Amino acid sequence: MSVPFLDLRAMNDEVRPRLDELWNQIVGTSAFVGGPHVEEFEARWARFCEVRHAVGVANGTDAIQLTLRALGIGPGDEVIVPTNTFIATVSSVANAGAKPVFVDVDPATLLMTASHVAAAITPQTAAVIPVHLYGQAVDMTAIMAVARRAGIAVVEDAAQAHGAKWDGRRVGSLGHVACFSFYPGKNLGALGDAGAVVTNDDTLAERVRQLSNHGRGAGHYAHDVVGFNSRLDGLQAAFLSAKLHRLDAWNEARRVAAARYDELLAPFVELTDQRTEAESVYHLYVVRADDRDSLKRSLEDDGISVGLHYPVPCHLQPPFRDDMRPPLPVAEDAARRQLSLPMFPHMTETQVERTAGSVRQHVRIRHEEAIA
Repeated sequence: MSVPFLDLRAMNDEVRPRLDELWNQIVGTSAFVGGPHVEEFEARWARFCEVRHAVGVANGTDAIQLTLRALGIGPGDEVIVPTNTFIATVSSVANAGAKPVFVDVDPATLLMTASHVAAAITPQTAAVIPVHLYGQAVDMTAIMAVARRAGIAVVEDAAQAHGAKWDGRRVGSLGHVACFSFYPGKNLGALGDAGAVVTNDDTLAERVRQLSNHGRGAGHYAHDVVGFNSRLDGLQAAFLSAKLHRLDAWNEARRVAAARYDELLAPFVELTDQRTEAESVYHLYVVRADDRDSLKRSLEDDGISVGLHYPVPCHLQPPFRDDMRPPLPVAEDAARRQLSLPMFPHMTETQVERTAGSVRQHVRIRHEEAIA
């Protein structure tokens, strides 16, 4: 039996009748850009995230870049980012004209910590972007304390953490502003690209909305600032609303699968630690192994699809590499050793056990070879 890394069809099939109905409705009304479906999703997503405002945008990358620009961050400013993240976190900083300042991550959770942030702050620091990676929230209590003392903005990158919590509060409500991606493979995924910015700051929300819509002011042809074309499609907004009421159940299914993985794998590979204050939504299930590449080949030969998140830390990517920068050893070691196992809400216990069994068999064989 093969095991896919992700099963998008199962998620979409669960709400397929409603998706078909919405498709026909939107084609019939031509409500393709903006309109009631976008307004409905923005309101529902704001409530879900426990904030006052949600602004739909074209994708998660734009969400970060527009947020930074709305905050007035640009040339001459520094933004602290973890190097263990998808490149969009960092490229958004650069595209806003600011300088990304890379920090290492905690060896147990592979997440940014407050001590990393505190050590990286300079007079030029304007913001920090904690990334809730793999579905687990960063320690936002500590991050916010550091940020308050330094007087800098906190922009949550929650692209992998829809519905995750820190100390009982949803991500998105913990910093000054938060950015989401609804790329199809996310916990809440559109049927194409989509994103959102959420915040309790009335002025910031309006600024993001204006920047995302050609800088429009009071009228259709009144452009108060230089803006962008980064609007959420009505079709994607409608699809997201149709899926949103399933999100909590889907996240719980991910937690059940992760708990079973934990039981079966703990003695065989290094697991990613989960903080007791965090409620993860397990966008990814990441393990570490010294022979990662060999393990990956073994699983793939056994019909099990896996992923690498991420094989090259951002500070070593060509656009950002600086040979004078000190190494970031935890992230660099993780990049060599981490492997993402199949994880999706419709994953069966049989699929979890099949995957874990393949991992265990590989480890046993390698152990026997080592002592032979």
